[in-house]
Amino acid sequence: MRWSKVELNKHWRDYEYCCVDIETTGLDFKQDEVVSIGAVKITDGRFTSVNNFYQEISPVSNPSVSSMQIHGLRGIDLEKARPVAQVIPEFIAHLEDRYLITHAGWVERAFLSTPLKEQGYKFPKQIIDTAALARFLGHAEATTGHEPSLEFLARKLNVPVFAPHHALGDAMTTAVVFLALAGEIEKKCEVLTLKYLFELSQ
Repeated sequence: MRWSKVELNKHWRDYEYCCVDIETTGLDFKQDEVVSIGAVKITDGRFTSVNNFYQEISPVSNPSVSSMQIHGLRGIDLEKARPVAQVIPEFIAHLEDRYLITHAGWVERAFLSTPLKEQGYKFPKQIIDTAALARFLGHAEATTGHEPSLEFLARKLNVPVFAPHHALGDAMTTAVVFLALAGEIEKKCEVLTLKYLFELSQ
């Protein structure tokens, strides 16, 4: 993950990306844990449904009832899964030097920063956030205090929704939402650069 020295002013399609989604035991990042990670690669402005990354993770504490109602992963379902310390190195290898794309990236930052740090890596300072891009384009209100629903955005943009609330399914949906949003933004500027995507995502 040696991104800091890379030139960011090239056309966005000149870079490789990785769309990431996680499911957790709850939304308290001080107590809750990651129970699954999905990651989808984008190369040359295209994503593929093969050779992607998905792993379930065994948490110290069982998922809360409210989280199970969302992602469907129960404690018994995760008994044979590996601990996060064994999964994160494989996740890092999958990221390689790709740029990170998430939907509502504060969630991934909150839950992945510590596991990455424990393996000697830092969560990137700059990421592309599809929720922020959607707000920029007016597909989601900026003043609601809530992040726009990924599924809502996908349907609004007329792109597929893959297995909602499943880490790999949501990573795939994030990929097609990003490609649709990038296409719209590209129509508004002469050259859409990676740097500009980072700026819009702040």
